[in-house]
Amino acid sequence: MTNVYVWPHFDPILVKFGPFAIHYYALAYITALVVGWRLIRRLVREAPVVATHEQVDDFLSWATLGVVLGGRIGYILFYQPVYFLDHLNRTYAVWDGGMSFHGGMIGVAVAILIYCHRHRLDPWYFADRVAVPVPIGLFLGRIANFINGELWGRPAPAWFPFRMIYPQSGSNVPRYPSELIEATLEGLVLFIVLFTLSRIEGIRRQPGYLAGVFVMGYGIARATAECFRQPDWFLGYLMFGLTMGQLLSLPMIIIGAVMIWRARRVSSHHVTIAA
Repeated sequence: MTNVYVWPHFDPILVKFGPFAIHYYALAYITALVVGWRLIRRLVREAPVVATHEQVDDFLSWATLGVVLGGRIGYILFYQPVYFLDHLNRTYAVWDGGMSFHGGMIGVAVAILIYCHRHRLDPWYFADRVAVPVPIGLFLGRIANFINGELWGRPAPAWFPFRMIYPQSGSNVPRYPSELIEATLEGLVLFIVLFTLSRIEGIRRQPGYLAGVFVMGYGIARATAECFRQPDWFLGYLMFGLTMGQLLSLPMIIIGAVMIWRARRVSSHHVTIAA
């Protein structure tokens, strides 16, 4: 077979000191939060100024809590509620995987609303700045999925240039490297789009526009990438032959489009009043 590779047997643990271990999955989250924090500090001071550096520093802990709690709770509720009811001691084992992006996004959205209300910040402008670096975390998270050897793809046709055999799937069928496809679409491509738009002051002045592009863009990227990914064995295909990831992402496309429409309408209204 040509253009077929075998998944390298990565060790999911980067470093281990006695009972203490650093997993690639946890490292992906930590790195994303730190890099995102630095980028948001820069974005909030660009016109129009949204918040201070100190407020961004303070929000980091809120974002971390929103990502971890929302991501884990979302996974439990959306994907395996029955399993976790029977295995309550596994609910906190985030290092083994099992985080829902959709849940994490809801968690961060709630954190933004509460934080902005307490500090009298505009939640739309603040969400715009927070949205830009999120694809960095998605990229690193999907790379961690690949290292963990999880979320492998569906069987790939012979013409596909990069097929991979995942021994842990129980077969030698060449598959799509779906984790890498998701890392590219949800991470790299979406970040390039958002960062490029964030360089345009006119876009930054439309409250909710960048956040809307992120929500809609992620929905499109995830729904597309799911076409290459093997559905979770415990869920399979759901209504209309869609996966859970696609069902959760389709509303995001609509919500994101509405957010963009609202941002342009609000911005146009302000320009009309100013004129």
